[in-house]
Amino acid sequence: MINTVAVIGSGTMGRGIAQSAALAGHGVILYDLTDEIVQRALAAIGDSITEGVRRSKTAPEVAERAKAALTPVTDLARAAAADLVIEAVPEELALKRRVFEQLDAAAPAHTILASNTSSLSISAIAGATRRPERVIGLHYFNPAHIMPLVEIIRGDLTDDATTSASHAFVEGLGKTAVVCHDSPAFIVNRVARPFYGEAFRLLGEGAAGVATIDRLIRSLGFRMGPFELVDLIGLDVNLAVTKSVYDAYFQDAKYRPHPIQQRMVESGRLGRKSGRGFYEYDLPKS
Repeated sequence: MINTVAVIGSGTMGRGIAQSAALAGHGVILYDLTDEIVQRALAAIGDSITEGVRRSKTAPEVAERAKAALTPVTDLARAAAADLVIEAVPEELALKRRVFEQLDAAAPAHTILASNTSSLSISAIAGATRRPERVIGLHYFNPAHIMPLVEIIRGDLTDDATTSASHAFVEGLGKTAVVCHDSPAFIVNRVARPFYGEAFRLLGEGAAGVATIDRLIRSLGFRMGPFELVDLIGLDVNLAVTKSVYDAYFQDAKYRPHPIQQRMVESGRLGRKSGRGFYEYDLPKS
């Protein structure tokens, strides 16, 4: 039975995961490295919950309970005491393995350790722990408090009890749970690589411009074009996932990154979060 949830990392994904769990009635511990970072994240979550009330998506009493359920911490051992710990740190295998090693050393035996990785091997992450049977992937999609799908990824040694408990947790959030086995990029991101890749190739070849490609894709029924979606996700995140999948499939050409991705990341054009990507955005005033 999962009652308390800890989220490791208070960036965009971590905030959305924490908000989703709090709104579902869980006690949520939100961890980050400094008090300033985690307090800023807490304020952003509060604003998002309030916006849900304003738009009649969330009942006022539910919103107040959710805000009260959030506890900011900078002590990783305190976060590790939760029934379920969901890691949402940058998409780097070495970093995730270090975090899981520390969580494993501090967490009670019953705690489930989950990663929100979008492409890295759950089995490789679990290998940093002494409880690989209690390690699983819970891959949310951005924005995590709105998007209904969560991929549940079984590592090679993940047991049935962990999978069942994770499935019940995800469904308790009101989300759609899809269970898959550990493979590079899982289901959605594997399918999405050609979607992004061909858009970059068309742009690089000069076949059409950004706005035209996005408009044509939307005309087919997609809610967003590929460049709009990359801006939302973040160019840095998109590039990291693309490189991860490319390497995982031994440099299969259909997953190859495009120089445009690298150039934009190096120039700081990361999308919505930086104010400029393929489009320009107004950044919130601090």
